Amino acid sequence: MSNDFLTGKTVLITGSSRGLGRALVDAALDLGAGRVYAGARKPAAHADARVVPLALDITDAAQIEAAAKTVEELDILVNNAGAASYAEIDDRAELERMLAVNLYGPYDVSHAFRHHLTASHGTLVNVLSTTSVAAVPMLPAYSISKAAAYSFTQVLRALLAPKGVSVHAILAGPLDTDMSQDLEVPKTAPEAVAAEIFAALADGTEDVFPDPFAAMLATGWAEAPVTLMQRAAAEMIPA
Repeated sequence: MSNDFLTGKTVLITGSSRGLGRALVDAALDLGAGRVYAGARKPAAHADARVVPLALDITDAAQIEAAAKTVEELDILVNNAGAASYAEIDDRAELERMLAVNLYGPYDVSHAFRHHLTASHGTLVNVLSTTSVAAVPMLPAYSISKAAAYSFTQVLRALLAPKGVSVHAILAGPLDTDMSQDLEVPKTAPEAVAAEIFAALADGTEDVFPDPFAAMLATGWAEAPVTLMQRAAAEMIPA
C-alpha cells in the first residue's frame, strides 16, 4: 500500500454517521487525509478538526446541490450511504425505495461532484455488495438495486477514465453493522473493511473484495470472462 495515498487529500464520505461510513472517516484520518467531509442525514460533530460535518441526504436533490457548492475541492468521493430491505419481491414501493437510495443516490451525488473529481484527477468509490453479482433472494429489492449500482459503476469507470478519474466498486460481504444485524452469517468488523478498502484503492484495485466472505469471489476475478468483457466494452468508447 502506498503510504501517501491519502496524505493531505480531501475526502467526502456519505452515510458517515455509523457503521462502515464512520469507520471510513476514522481510517481516512489515520492515513493522513487533510480534510474529510462527513456526509449524513443527521451530521454529527467530530473531535478531529479535519472533519467537516455535512448535511447530505443522498435522496434530497437540494442537499446534494448545496453540498457540491460547499465542497470547493475534492480528491476522493466515497458513495457509502445505503439501505437494505427484507420486503417481498412483489413490494414495488420498497423496490423503488431501494433504487432511490442505492442507485439514484450515488448517481446524483456522482453527477454533482464529477467536475470536482475531473479537476483533481480524483477517485470515485461506490460501496456495493456481493449481492451486486450474486443476489440474495431474501433481500430481493436490495440485491436488484446493488446489481444496478454495479452496472452504473462499470459505466462510470469507462466514461471517466479518459478524464483521469479512477472508479472503484467495493463488493463487500456481510458487515457487523445495524444493516445486517438480522443475517445469521459470519460478519466482518467495519474497521477491518475500511482499512482494506483504502489499501486496495492505494494499489489501484478496481473491484475490491474487502472481507473474507467477499474474498470467495475474488479468486481469478481480474481475468474472469465477465471482467474481460467489461474491459472490451469500455474500449468501444470513441476516443
